[in-house]
Amino acid sequence: MDYLDFEAPIKELDEQIAKAHALHAETGVDMSESLKGLEAKLSAAQAELKASLTPWQRVQLSRHTGRPYTLAYIEAMTGGNFIEMHGDRHVKDDKAMVGGWGSIEGESFMFIGQQKGVTTKLRQLRNFGMANPEGYRKALRLMKQAEKFGRPIVTLIDTPGAFPGLEAEERGQGEAIARNILEMARLKVPVICIIIGEGASGGALGIGVGDRVMMLENTWYSVISPESCSSILWRSWDFKERAAEALKLTAQDMLSNGLIDGIIEEPAGGAHRDPQGMFHLLSNEILRLYNELKDVPSAELVNARIEKFCAMGVYDEAAS
Repeated sequence: MDYLDFEAPIKELDEQIAKAHALHAETGVDMSESLKGLEAKLSAAQAELKASLTPWQRVQLSRHTGRPYTLAYIEAMTGGNFIEMHGDRHVKDDKAMVGGWGSIEGESFMFIGQQKGVTTKLRQLRNFGMANPEGYRKALRLMKQAEKFGRPIVTLIDTPGAFPGLEAEERGQGEAIARNILEMARLKVPVICIIIGEGASGGALGIGVGDRVMMLENTWYSVISPESCSSILWRSWDFKERAAEALKLTAQDMLSNGLIDGIIEEPAGGAHRDPQGMFHLLSNEILRLYNELKDVPSAELVNARIEKFCAMGVYDEAAS
């Protein structure tokens, strides 16, 4: 497992636990008491780290190489019965945006999300999770298909942003994202949006308008990444930690500002330390949210969704 710099105490305890298991396997010596003490220390260290994480450290956790990506979540939650759909019916199939049908405990959902690659070649194939306009148009096509059949939509957001290349702009990147925002606001079926990693700019918002918008504990959601913000304001990436603090991009910040509906707690140490546990937690959360929404009339869903997003950023000026 890869460890981030601030995870050094966790790494040391993991190594000690691994050595204790190896010693038991080699010699047969009972290490149960030692292991119990080490595991208690590990739990305490994880709790201490969790309580002291800075915004920049949470950004780093959201990008951890061991963190599961969209397809891993979908395959695990649906038990491998996911049927992926392809193409936007205009240009091509964007590999950075995936979507299709799957079911959790007998309930069918349309799953849509950005997919990052797990190897160098796959990262290039998936364009590092940065979708082109056809990716957003594919997503909208699938959302409309779900609406046609009266089935709920789940979007899993994990992107450093929509692809900013010239060819993407030529094919209407801004229009595609704006169209998705408009159409998602008017969908007549439940829409659940979950940030599972990075939630950057319009690339995230293009599939981020829903009845419930949730964030995993160690994720971020912002108009711009800390590095890009730092390069614009200070002409250098050296101030990325300061930018992350100022942007108020953590799940806790977003919830306190009324921009999301809730935070999904991750397993101890983060989703990268226990992917299976994270899959189970997210599956249960999706079913819980769907049960809240499934009996709400479509007109009420649409009105509440529009009112929620229109209320964001509204404030009152104090009397002087």
